[in-house]
Amino acid sequence: MSFLEFLIKRADDMLEMGIGHAAVVGISVLLATVLGVALGVLTHRNERARDFTLAVSGAMLTIPSFALFILLLGPLGLGAKPVIVALTMYGLMPIIRNTVAGLNGVDPAVTESARGMGLTRMQRLLRVELPLAWPVIITGVRVTTLSLLGIAAIGSIVNGPGFGNFIFTGLARVGTPVAINFVLAGALGVVILAILSDVLFHIVRRLTTSKGIR
Repeated sequence: MSFLEFLIKRADDMLEMGIGHAAVVGISVLLATVLGVALGVLTHRNERARDFTLAVSGAMLTIPSFALFILLLGPLGLGAKPVIVALTMYGLMPIIRNTVAGLNGVDPAVTESARGMGLTRMQRLLRVELPLAWPVIITGVRVTTLSLLGIAAIGSIVNGPGFGNFIFTGLARVGTPVAINFVLAGALGVVILAILSDVLFHIVRRLTTSKGIR
């Protein structure tokens, strides 16, 4: 059976796995973005707190994904939950780092002008600092998303959804005629999701960034 014939025959499975893969990554990116931006906002002015937060989130990236998924089996069981928690942990570092970089890159003269206009600290943050830092922040979210799309495939070892099921099925059938088709189909699915995500982020960035700072 050719690879194209395999894809046609498994089209329904590819669609189902693609939706599951995109769902766990999407939820994880959303959680990582909320937590990462919040931590970046809270720590970007405090050097010790900032360095500690970046060090901890960076250390999470050093944990082998196989090990982390297995460690989360005990408290969370099989399925999407351990995958989402693990991906959220892996996604924090780029978002925190870019949030800190974006906020620290805002011209102090701009914030001083906003203060002079009577804006409160929260108003300056929401109306001035975060909008100016947004292009840098969304770049961190984009990097996180592309990274997590690949890591999510490993989540199938704990019965997580996604294209990893095809990849590991192929690896389990090494030596058979269909093994390479399974692996290629899983890898192709991840690549397609990565391309679609990149296009989506390009569109979102243009729509959410003011023309003056693009």
